[in-house]
Amino acid sequence: MSQQIKTVGEGINRVDGILKVTGAATYATDYPVKNLAYAVLFKSTIAAGEITGMDTGEAEKAPGVLAVITHKNAPKLNVNGGLRGGALLQGPAVQFYGQHIGMVVAETFEQARYASRLVKVSYKEGSAKVDFPKLKEEAVTPHDRDKADAIRGDVETAFSNAEYKIDAVYETPVEHHNPMEPHSSIAVWEGEKLTLYNGSQIINGAQQSAASTLNLKPENVRIVSPHIGGGFGSKGGQWANLALAAVAAKAVDRPVKLALTRQQMFTSVGLRQRNHQHIRLAATKEGKLTALAHETTTFCAINGEFVEPCGDCSKLMYDVPNSKISYKVVPMNFIIPTYTRGPGKSTGSYALEAAMDELAYKLGMDPIQFRLKNEPARDPSSGKPWSSRATVQCLEAGAKAFGWEKRKPEPGQNRQGNYLVGYGVACGTYPSRQQASSAIVKLARTGKEVSATIELAASDLGTGTHTILAQTAADALGIPVSKIDVKIGDSSLPPAAGSVGSVGAASFSNAVADVCNKAIDELTAQSGKQFITRPTAADLMIAGNVPSYQTRADAHAPDEARNYSSHAFNANFAEVWVNASTGMVRVNRFLAVTGAGKILNPKTARSQIIGGNIWGIGMALTEESIVDTRYGNFVTRSFADYHIPANLDIGTLDTIFIQEEDTIVNKLGVKGIGEVAIVGVAAAVANAIFNATGKRVRDLPITPDKLL
Repeated sequence: MSQQIKTVGEGINRVDGILKVTGAATYATDYPVKNLAYAVLFKSTIAAGEITGMDTGEAEKAPGVLAVITHKNAPKLNVNGGLRGGALLQGPAVQFYGQHIGMVVAETFEQARYASRLVKVSYKEGSAKVDFPKLKEEAVTPHDRDKADAIRGDVETAFSNAEYKIDAVYETPVEHHNPMEPHSSIAVWEGEKLTLYNGSQIINGAQQSAASTLNLKPENVRIVSPHIGGGFGSKGGQWANLALAAVAAKAVDRPVKLALTRQQMFTSVGLRQRNHQHIRLAATKEGKLTALAHETTTFCAINGEFVEPCGDCSKLMYDVPNSKISYKVVPMNFIIPTYTRGPGKSTGSYALEAAMDELAYKLGMDPIQFRLKNEPARDPSSGKPWSSRATVQCLEAGAKAFGWEKRKPEPGQNRQGNYLVGYGVACGTYPSRQQASSAIVKLARTGKEVSATIELAASDLGTGTHTILAQTAADALGIPVSKIDVKIGDSSLPPAAGSVGSVGAASFSNAVADVCNKAIDELTAQSGKQFITRPTAADLMIAGNVPSYQTRADAHAPDEARNYSSHAFNANFAEVWVNASTGMVRVNRFLAVTGAGKILNPKTARSQIIGGNIWGIGMALTEESIVDTRYGNFVTRSFADYHIPANLDIGTLDTIFIQEEDTIVNKLGVKGIGEVAIVGVAAAVANAIFNATGKRVRDLPITPDKLL
């Protein structure tokens, strides 16, 4: 009998690491397609109105130009096909600054870009809604039923009667996803069949949306996306550029590459909208919460509604008998907002956890003890029991590892030279779910060597999907990781969930475990033998002289999971140094303690956590998309002015994972960590800044001008 393999839980190197460091990994525009032409989009320069004239003559005569496509000659597309943001060249109406209004297709990218600047456009300009502070009073109740008021008890009475309370507004700005790899596609037609090489977080979702928009059968559209250079939600739902690449390729009857520029990304693929969050929080003098109201006002697009669920954490983080979660939204002339890492939870946790810190200070309580005192035994929003909840363990383990006892409760008391030093803490949560996914395993034997190929239409954002699936398969089959080949990122493979909402790892790994265990069970039954210990795939194929074998499994969440509330939880600890003269803030140390079920690979998991932490630090200190309200465009549209943290901005980052055994959420007990990694981070930094300086800044980012 072969020795069983155990690699799940080990921090092995990425199986696709060599491909990436040598440049051999294929991203959307890396495929060596023959006879390739290039498309470049050109965009509106008004935020509202309509196109009254478009002179494309000079562009059409430019060297190398193959076609100029506008609303006047674009094919009829299904605008309700599932692609987000409109901008499909279906008419003269303009609904936001930077809307796609046409594209040039040419022999080279440079020729297409040059010609796109030769198109002359005239407009009838309308009245644009682009100034959120002036328009937020016009906000109305969203159509989305999930955003209806959620009320428990009597908030108004409890709040008015409370001795200790906080009533404050917390603002978070517009942010953009800005993945390292901008959105891009190569479209290749073969008759009526279309292949799209494209970065897609949801492979089958991209297939369905592209097919529906282009009026094709889904089986005639293939999405190929084995590697993705980041997405953070922007590549979850697909956008107009995907279909327009196919339109361009059909128009010139040859393959076409369409890649957005960094500047175009700011008005092409959604954003995190600005959120005005009114928090009212009340407690007894002993520190027991009595009331919580979290009222969010935000904006959506003129042509579509999306409301970030900022109140989600407030629904369930703390035991409070009287609560109200509500939303208001105002339609504005911007591209539709969309899911952005930790949607709602990252922004909402900033408001909630900053308010908790404020109230703890007013009570004279340690902020950790205040949170522990209000730990709920069950999910307050539903009454369901937790499948597991690690908040207490996260706070206690983090406090010990971070040295929380060194924190001085009164602000401004810890000084190192010209620097004010402060400690902050904040908690976070994100739902844990498994979604339906299917997988095929193909086993092959050569002599006594057995290898396996795993196939499913999963995606890898750079999170390590290839690696954790190879580990899962290796353990279930009992063969080394080096003998596992993982094929994902192709809609022709068995359908799978997407890498969104922290469902990817749980959904993919459970499907792979199920199919590999099924193969072992079927081969065991086929052998007609009994084994004292569970045999490996090699044992069975060698003993039965089986040259090859394959099977498929369709995995779903356990039925009992719906009876529980399942979430990942964390506690974040920040040490900041604030220059007393300049107001510059540096996060010197940051510790994230996370309870997220079984950690399949601590090395890739740590990478996910610190990535989310860095974004959360950027959210707290630097990231902000600023609108020029005269025109409705973003004046921040490159990394020169949209500031994300660089290496020198980040101090020491540490991670701790709490051991959790939770087989209620799914068989393997995997919860997902990509989203929760950013939740609570900005609040921890903001709370540390208050502890350092005594100044409470309630609108992000916290820049030096707000501290001086």
